[in-house]
Amino acid sequence: MKPEPWGEALDALVPQGETARLVLPSPAGVPFTQGMAARYAQESHLVFACGRYEGIDARVADEARARMAVDEVTIGDYVLAGGEPAVLVMIEAVCRLLPGVMGNADSASDDSFGGGCGPMAGIVEGPAYTRPRVWRGREVPPVLLSGDHGAIARWRRDAALRRTAANRPDLAAQLTTEVLDSRDRAVLSEAGFPFSGPDMAD
Repeated sequence: MKPEPWGEALDALVPQGETARLVLPSPAGVPFTQGMAARYAQESHLVFACGRYEGIDARVADEARARMAVDEVTIGDYVLAGGEPAVLVMIEAVCRLLPGVMGNADSASDDSFGGGCGPMAGIVEGPAYTRPRVWRGREVPPVLLSGDHGAIARWRRDAALRRTAANRPDLAAQLTTEVLDSRDRAVLSEAGFPFSGPDMAD
């Protein structure tokens, strides 16, 4: 008989009495999101299985489902020769959310998509600026150097909303009055994406 490496691997994946989640990268899977990365970061054991070309034998996934949660996940609407690049993307997104990985754990809430909640929920992050203050005649926006934290936060949100409207109109179309105030709606309208939600009142 031929050896069954996948069967042996499944048997050895998880310590006795513990649970795991198996992630199978597949163009036929559900889209990978920041919210999913946050949920995966809470798992005690997360296992990725990379197929090549046509993927992994469906019987392996069926066998795995008998002993653990199994997700088929895609990182985009395209096809790769193997699952390794997709897994690297997912691992990067998940690991940066683990305690101690980032110097300031709260900074993740300011990232694009905001981990599915918080001020950046459904919005991509605005442009970033570093030193020097002037580079090839281009200055850092003065408000970012003002020390006025309220004004800086408002500028960053406005810039994020404009970028979302320009680059991800699909996300802008899903924004609701639960995450948008009157200023947000004005910024979207100025950006050529008038908000037409059911409740325009604050």
